[in-house]
Amino acid sequence: MTVLRRLLRSQQAGLLLVIIGLAVALSLLAGDHVDPVSGATVNNFLNSYTLIQTATDASFFAIMAVGATIVIIAAGIDLSVGSVYALAGVLMALAIRELQPQGAFATVVLGFGVAVSIGFLAGLLNGAMVVGLRVHPFIITLGTMWILRGIAFVSSKAESILLPEPFTRVAKASLGLGASLYPVPMLSMLLVAVAGAIYLSRTVMGRHVFAIGGNVEASRFSGLRIGRIQMGVYLVSGVTAGLASFLGASFYGSASCGDATGYELYVIASAVVGGASLSGGKGSAINAMLGAILIVLIRQSIRTLHFDQNYEWIIIGCAIVIAVVLDQSSTRFATRRLARAGLRREPPGARPGGSQDGSHDDDGKRREIG
Repeated sequence: MTVLRRLLRSQQAGLLLVIIGLAVALSLLAGDHVDPVSGATVNNFLNSYTLIQTATDASFFAIMAVGATIVIIAAGIDLSVGSVYALAGVLMALAIRELQPQGAFATVVLGFGVAVSIGFLAGLLNGAMVVGLRVHPFIITLGTMWILRGIAFVSSKAESILLPEPFTRVAKASLGLGASLYPVPMLSMLLVAVAGAIYLSRTVMGRHVFAIGGNVEASRFSGLRIGRIQMGVYLVSGVTAGLASFLGASFYGSASCGDATGYELYVIASAVVGGASLSGGKGSAINAMLGAILIVLIRQSIRTLHFDQNYEWIIIGCAIVIAVVLDQSSTRFATRRLARAGLRREPPGARPGGSQDGSHDDDGKRREIG
């Protein structure tokens, strides 16, 4: 019961309840089918293959959503994550094709290093431009979104570049779960979310991210190096995009300049639905992951219930609007509640503009005491 109470009081409780409720509804409405191998009746949604596949679909942009959430907490925005994903995948595939490293281990390590390095450099570019040019990050990352996508297009000549088999063996390792079950992307998503949560809640840098997002001027007067912190959050966002690109390209066995098109919507939606405030100072890495899972469940419900898939964008857009409205309403309610609590705690006899001992009269003039 103690664990249950703590879970219900946690900031993830609302999202977890929504996800569980949607999963239960899908299980009840999805119907059953007969497994051709075992002959057993299997629920169309509540089975190991569908659940792991749903987590896999969420993992690639959930990983990016963790980095984007850190940027949003710092009162920034990163619209370039999808383009970073595409560029990292394309340059990784080109590097492998040109260098042709010997051995499966060397091939995978080189690919991982290239993808993460490209993400790091893209984050460095975004951070340097935001800090150095002092232009709103929306404009900077909107520009780099097109620039990086264009570089990926020119570099790949609009071709889909195949990756060697060692990449798919890593990304599609069954880890003993059986055929057609590939938990590596899901486990990577969980590790990145936990690492992001530790970074935000257990490190000094994480507290500084919340500080500049909550009040940048107060943070500056407190001696925090605002530029360095802003640079750091964009580096984190770039690295997570590079990591997601490595996993995604390895899982599907190819990379192209069109990869992750529109992922900006899913990434920002995951962060916002997860409770991140676009004004900064509020957010959670775990919630970003849960927001991504919720969005994928919405997509899965449209397919499972055989609805028109064109409604997917409408539903996700409505989810973003509702999440922002609820966040703003919650903030205003908390502010009013704190204000009322402050008024109730005000000692009796205290008057605005006067002290409790009557040292000021009604005209506001000081009286001599004693």
